[in-house]
Amino acid sequence: MAKVKQVGLLAAGCQPWNKDVCAASGDRFAYCATLAIYIYQLDQQYNEFKLRSIMSEHKKTITAISWCPDNPDLFASASADNLLIIWNVAEKKAVARLDNTKGVPVSVSWCWNSADGVAFVSQRGPLYIWDYGGSDPGVTVHKEAHSFLSDICLFRWHPTKKGKLVFGHTDGSLSVFQPGSKSQKHVLRPESLEGTDEEDPVSALEWDLLSADYLLVSNLHNGIRLVDSEGLACITSFCFPSAAASVQCLAWVPSAPGMFITGDSQVGVLRVWNVSRSTPLDSFKLKKTGFHALHVLNSPLAKKVQGSCSPSKSQHTSSTSEAVPPPTLSQNRAFSLPPGHAVCCFMDGGVGLYDMGAKKWDFLRDLGHVETIFDCKFKPDDPNLLATASFDGTIKIWDTNTLTAVYTSPGNEGVVYSLSWAPGDLNCIAGATSRNGAFIWDVRKGKIITRFNEHGKNGIFCISWSHKDSKRIATCSGDGFCIIRTIDGKILHKYKHPAAVFGCDWSQNNKDMIATGCEDKNVRVYYLATSSDQPLKVFTGHLAKVFHVRWSPLREGILCSGSDDGTVRIWDYTQDACINVLSGHTAPVRGLMWNTEVPYLLISGSWDYTIRVWDTRDGTCLDTVYDHGADVYGLTCHQNRPFTMASCSRDSTVRLWSLTPLISPLLLNILTEQPWEKIIGNTDSAMVPGSPPLLCGKVSRDIKQELDKLSGDVRAKKLRWFSECFSPPGGSSNLWDLVFVINGQDDSLLPASYSKGVMHMKHLVKFKTELTIVKMSKFGGGIGAPSKEERLKEAAEIHLRLGQIQRYCELMVELGQDFIGNECLHEIFQNPAVLVLYCQRADQLMAEDNDDAIPYCIATGDIKKLVAFFTSRGQLLEALLIAQGACEGNIRSPQSSSISHTTNDVDNRQQYQR
Repeated sequence: MAKVKQVGLLAAGCQPWNKDVCAASGDRFAYCATLAIYIYQLDQQYNEFKLRSIMSEHKKTITAISWCPDNPDLFASASADNLLIIWNVAEKKAVARLDNTKGVPVSVSWCWNSADGVAFVSQRGPLYIWDYGGSDPGVTVHKEAHSFLSDICLFRWHPTKKGKLVFGHTDGSLSVFQPGSKSQKHVLRPESLEGTDEEDPVSALEWDLLSADYLLVSNLHNGIRLVDSEGLACITSFCFPSAAASVQCLAWVPSAPGMFITGDSQVGVLRVWNVSRSTPLDSFKLKKTGFHALHVLNSPLAKKVQGSCSPSKSQHTSSTSEAVPPPTLSQNRAFSLPPGHAVCCFMDGGVGLYDMGAKKWDFLRDLGHVETIFDCKFKPDDPNLLATASFDGTIKIWDTNTLTAVYTSPGNEGVVYSLSWAPGDLNCIAGATSRNGAFIWDVRKGKIITRFNEHGKNGIFCISWSHKDSKRIATCSGDGFCIIRTIDGKILHKYKHPAAVFGCDWSQNNKDMIATGCEDKNVRVYYLATSSDQPLKVFTGHLAKVFHVRWSPLREGILCSGSDDGTVRIWDYTQDACINVLSGHTAPVRGLMWNTEVPYLLISGSWDYTIRVWDTRDGTCLDTVYDHGADVYGLTCHQNRPFTMASCSRDSTVRLWSLTPLISPLLLNILTEQPWEKIIGNTDSAMVPGSPPLLCGKVSRDIKQELDKLSGDVRAKKLRWFSECFSPPGGSSNLWDLVFVINGQDDSLLPASYSKGVMHMKHLVKFKTELTIVKMSKFGGGIGAPSKEERLKEAAEIHLRLGQIQRYCELMVELGQDFIGNECLHEIFQNPAVLVLYCQRADQLMAEDNDDAIPYCIATGDIKKLVAFFTSRGQLLEALLIAQGACEGNIRSPQSSSISHTTNDVDNRQQYQR
């Protein structure tokens, strides 16, 4: 039974390098990071899409994927290492492999005339057909599709006319092939390109689902055309409202015949079109960055159950989000939005599922890494913030409670191999890059404030900020040097090695001691308090290069090293000896992490895709974790939450793990009020082989010290503090806040973080009102912060849900949007006769599952109906807020302005006071 439990996953974003990296089939969709494929599937129970599997057997960049039209369990993927794989999604495994595609496939598609055939093509062709499942599996060449004069961007088989296919080329031309006809090549270039040598690549290409011959094609600069492939004629050229607009992707909408959508390349504008018109029916901006890929799900979601999976406003975005608020269309334009869900991939790696009918995101993951993540570290003074460094050239900071990005580093730094937080609360990160030296990023200011270039053009593999002296930073490089400098750039030491240096780590107990790992297979220890550039100790024994070294935070003089020989060695500096060799990995070791409370626990990550947990007392492997789909690079935990570990990998994910099952006897001792000596001990007693685990770190000592200061019954405090120490992020602190509220704690003692989680119902209305005031008084806030208009709109919606409809109308007037459905909302206060119309309008909008029903229900005072509306959509928090607003008399029927109290108002208050 596994002892290490996965408790969180940060999925990657979609790569922007290749065209066909997004696909959909039935209730599933897929997209590609650089080396991994993410499969999402509709969960029927909760009516939301969930990540089902990550496929990551490709060793080089994935270039294209394609879903089988006849079997939704099968799809194909190709990569830059000339590899083609057929996957079974249900079984989460590869079922066939073609190891030599004779060129890098730029596009892949299932053959419509062969149940087991997959076609693929490289830049100039020819088109190959792989019959992977037939009686005589093999690769054949298409008889006519070869010797192209221009590189191929992508190709598409016709979905119903067997054997018919079209190629789109970089010069803007198309090549159409169909059985029984003479082959046509390089025809139908945009009129503006005819007679020129100018190139304008085909950016998107899709057959009309309802026609044997019609084809929708877009060129990057010359727009969209509807083409008759039989008559070789352009039927319609579609016009854009701006000459600057260009199309990156397009997709037909299966639920709306003749309708299609496009995504702009420069800005995230989604446009809705119909083949009967040459201009767009509608367009609206979803993100600040351009689209990369689009797909419309053939099986749209049923009536939405909105809750945690269906954000309103910015629930699933962050302070650095490039997303913009969902558009609000007037009623006379809403007809143009087709029903259905669009899978949207953006150039910044963002991925989302957009409900086109409701005009809102079902989910949106902004700013995910699209490449290998080499390193991860928790912020020293905040266990909820985790920084990651990636091959994609960025460092990102994540809130581990919400699993969303809150900051991203400016610019592209090449490959970022390593990162290190400044100690304490300095709020800076040092990064090590492949080509730009090292840098210091001031997170709060959002800019790079210092660069170090002493290693020249050589890549820096590791950077480490001293734990004990915030002025010192060490870097290790392929030039063979480990350089110690101050943060202002003054070099203190240059330690020369005989080969590249890959890792370094400062001692947790001696501020002047640092260890390095070298390509010459050795571990070295240097002492900065001397002027000598020679190591104090050189540890030999590894059979291949040493990549990382880590000092034990709890045991003086103990350090470990991970090597390409697949082993982890434990060294005792005081004995000048290797005291243990941990064997079990079958590939080079990369990630290393000591637990900060239990001195014998060591965790390692390897290129064999696994994470291993070791008892270093006797070298036993306590658990092996296989969840990552590729090489594991970085491991980290925070001393305030020592049993929550983060890992990062070549599969482009960050995963959070709970290590508490490894120390279950400790939990039992705490719950059963055992004496302190069975919970907290010293390292000598904890290191006795076979002895039960004991806590030996700073956090446990601090908890004991604080408890010793208290008088009376300290059980509740003890349970809370240890619970927050052992529990993963995502709600333990909030849970204890609610416990204390229920037990009658003074509200003034609640932390600021309480208002960001689940609140007790007695605080909801009060908090929402206070939030309105705060938001109205704090316009601005820097890059990515909401605009004044966005804050006004959010404040108006808060007032609306509180029943403060007059204030809602005032704010909407200020926004210039006081008319809803072409009717003035506050009219009802002057004219009770309008009430009947409002009731009818509310019923109509509710039947359409439209949010615009909310102000009408509140205006008419029909709270029972509105609570039922929210409850049916899974918006339980909103239902509770409305109910409490009615209970407290905030929401009243409009007749109350001229009549003392209506029966409706009394009924509402009685209904929710029971």
